[in-house]
Amino acid sequence: MTAQRTLVLVKPDGVARNLTGAILARIEAKGYRLAELKQVRASREQLAAHYAEHEGKPFYEPLLEFMLSGPIVAAIFEGERVIEGFRSLAGTTDPTTAAPGSIRGDYGRDWGQAVQQNLVHGSDSAESAEREIGIWF
Repeated sequence: MTAQRTLVLVKPDGVARNLTGAILARIEAKGYRLAELKQVRASREQLAAHYAEHEGKPFYEPLLEFMLSGPIVAAIFEGERVIEGFRSLAGTTDPTTAAPGSIRGDYGRDWGQAVQQNLVHGSDSAESAEREIGIWF
């Protein structure tokens, strides 16, 4: 089986809280290989392409505004079942209920309704990973 690739984004809240190194180290410690890494300021066009499936939903504009609020660290990780593995390591979307031991469970904060401020994004399928890697790299 060929190693999978996935996109991982450390969102502006993770970068602002100086958690990028800790987050990347946890992914590497899980056994996944960091293939590419860069810090970027996202454009509205990049974010619109990335979150296209959410356009028109109530959280879409607040999500784009949050993602535009500061630098993002984009990474490609590779490894056996890396998509599934990273999503498990990240924890559930809501940091308040994310399990201890997960990135969001250990580092996430309760920001009220702002669930988008949950430190990281990871691709949810091989198809999404390919599309998202194309947007960011």
